[in-house]
Amino acid sequence: MFVFKAKQSNHPEAQVKNGINADSLPPLVSGIVTDSKHYIDNLFADTWKKLKLKSLIRGAGFTKRSGLEVTEAVFVLLLWKWLNMSSIAMFSKKALGVFSKARKDVMYDLLKREDVNWRALNSQTAKAVYQHNELAGSRVKAFVLDDSIKTRCGKKMEGVSSHFDHVTGRHVMGQQVLTLGLATEDAFLPLDSQIYISQVKARALINPYKDGRSIAGKRYSEATTQGKPEMAANMMKRALRNGMEADNVLADAWFGTKPMIRTALELDVCAILRMKKSKMKYRAVVSGRKKQLLNAQELYTYAVKRAWRKVRGMPWKAVSLDVELDLAEKGEKDPRWQPVRLLFVRGLKEPREVDVSKKDWALFLTTDIQLSMSKMLETYALRWGIEVYFKEAKQHLGFLQEQTSTFASHTASIHLCAIRYLMLVHNKLEGQDCRIGDIRSQIQDQLDSLSFAGKLWQIFRAIICGTLNELQKTLGCSVDVVMLAVDKRIHEFFVRSLQLDSFTMRLEYE
Repeated sequence: MFVFKAKQSNHPEAQVKNGINADSLPPLVSGIVTDSKHYIDNLFADTWKKLKLKSLIRGAGFTKRSGLEVTEAVFVLLLWKWLNMSSIAMFSKKALGVFSKARKDVMYDLLKREDVNWRALNSQTAKAVYQHNELAGSRVKAFVLDDSIKTRCGKKMEGVSSHFDHVTGRHVMGQQVLTLGLATEDAFLPLDSQIYISQVKARALINPYKDGRSIAGKRYSEATTQGKPEMAANMMKRALRNGMEADNVLADAWFGTKPMIRTALELDVCAILRMKKSKMKYRAVVSGRKKQLLNAQELYTYAVKRAWRKVRGMPWKAVSLDVELDLAEKGEKDPRWQPVRLLFVRGLKEPREVDVSKKDWALFLTTDIQLSMSKMLETYALRWGIEVYFKEAKQHLGFLQEQTSTFASHTASIHLCAIRYLMLVHNKLEGQDCRIGDIRSQIQDQLDSLSFAGKLWQIFRAIICGTLNELQKTLGCSVDVVMLAVDKRIHEFFVRSLQLDSFTMRLEYE
């Protein structure tokens, strides 16, 4: 019988460090997988037809000369993650053979093939969800970049290398996956992913590729020769060529670099980036003096420290500065000064606090110097969608959990995971009472007057639902108890969505 097995860490410390709550499923997965109205197998079968995935598979160049139909093999690969779930009827272990003659060897062979373009299938599936749900008309559309590390070991595991894990604060052996997604106010769509192999303790291929020009051969070359800025730039270019429109690109401090800013300007998208408190120099006028070059810490000391003001509708104080940044590449003689807007942000001081620490502030940058503070933070908060994706991918969607050793199969895994997520997103969007376009037209006139919290109401609904589910075990709880729990959850969301937690800011400061 065709079954994959996955190793998962049950250590409570590892779960806490990775933001995992073992007692509850995240909103997207729990809302669909545990829905008593339908089985996940039926859901996938319906979504498969609506998105015309058979045509997308053929369009991505998938072929099979003999044996099992390739579309059937892909379908079973997408569904394997839930084969052990009690809600599944048709695809339970005992009943799988009734639907498909697929066997383990057939599935592994497809995963290991060097000529299968999983990236193309991921891209076309995302485009189908994008078009079917009319996301092109979204008020805000933003590319989101982030990476995640999957700890893996084994002397024969291809594509494994040493990476610094910012979650645990130490170097680990594993695979680092860079992902590009598209975030709107309604959904997050994973568009593209690439494994990045560092030069430290990298595990080589067990056997060289028969043809270095094959799809797997080219992907391995990307993983070993390109840096993450180059990978990110190529991902965004491919997404734009595929018709995925975006007005902004959002990324955390690890991508707050000059190459990323240059890429955003080249692609004509507004960059909203978290920046490190590094030695990067900005040209600015401070205290009425002539223009001078100052780093973030110096700007904070001379122009920000005593100028904080509250951002209306948000639990933050902020200061914005219009400065210039030299984007000249290494080797260029003449500087290329680019106007940018910096936004310094910190949380409101509690009454019991004497003062806010010099570490407890964050720095954001945008290439649109007309962007208001509230709009900048509202848009950047959409970056949270990729954090949710990574969490759900690792816990429930089979992210690099197949017991395979080849780089080609690892590449297949990250794209299969993204396609599973896209199918769930599509189902959830279709399950709304109204079409997205109808909902948008009804509330468009009210959007400008809503607060930051109001604009993110759909996210807050999921947070509140999670809180109330936890409180169902407590009998006779008062309204005050409910509201205190809700307030706590919302505050945690604000902190995590903008990465204003003390751990992140301490890393940036150091």
